[in-house]
Amino acid sequence: MDQYTFHDMKLSWLNGGFTLLDGGAMFGVVPKALWSKKYPVNELNQIECSTDPILIQFEGKNLLIDTGVGFNKMNEKQLRNNGIKEQSHLDDSLAFLGLLTEDIDFVLMTHMHSDHASGLTKWENDNLVSSFPNAKIFVSAIEWDEIRNPNIRSRNTYWKENWEAIQTQVVTFEEELEVLPGIRMIHTGGHSDGHSIIRLEQNGETLIHMSDIMPTHAHQNPLWVLAYDDYPMTSIFAKEKIMAEALANGYSFIFYHDAHYRLIKWDQTGKEIINKLERTRI
Repeated sequence: MDQYTFHDMKLSWLNGGFTLLDGGAMFGVVPKALWSKKYPVNELNQIECSTDPILIQFEGKNLLIDTGVGFNKMNEKQLRNNGIKEQSHLDDSLAFLGLLTEDIDFVLMTHMHSDHASGLTKWENDNLVSSFPNAKIFVSAIEWDEIRNPNIRSRNTYWKENWEAIQTQVVTFEEELEVLPGIRMIHTGGHSDGHSIIRLEQNGETLIHMSDIMPTHAHQNPLWVLAYDDYPMTSIFAKEKIMAEALANGYSFIFYHDAHYRLIKWDQTGKEIINKLERTRI
């Protein structure tokens, strides 16, 4: 299990499964000749993307960023269409740390697409129940509204199976929310209308989780956005602003989807990696 100590915070990447996704869809209009130099691709034009929730242990609380692709939540067609090659094993990951799903205090949902939200619920005696029954589940108000009333595009990834059982646990916010001192959720839009990022601050240092407006280290360029983005120009503008601030001030980046790095810190030019935590291959 990959872990990182950030002052008083301990970060652990849980086993949320992994996917093989079409490289063209993951890099949008960027030519393959460019993006394939920065991220490995197989002969089927697929790239590997992890879906690993990040556990943050801080001030006696257990916080989870997103929840993986779930286990036995999708039929064969959904598994195939979503490129899922391994499903989540969050219970095993938590047990390795001496925890149960009941020990999770807060779940921070960057957005509610199926590859992030399917782990919110699980099957129990033929019923879907909350996977984290004692947790408050934070999500932007825009995202929460849309998941319950999806449009013709978003209904393919906003599934009632992922939200109906957890309605009483959900806490929404508008532009920004401080979950605990030094842990903030910030609404950006872009990838989805309600998409949010996570900012961790400790002793003058900052870790930033860009979620799907920068799903991997290879998406560093503000113009490199996903074909999956509902509002690509919003993604571009948000990423351009955040990247300028982050590089100038020495922020580090953590990832949910990157199959190669858990954490990266670039120099101020953004060209040289000066610190990294590579993903362990089992």
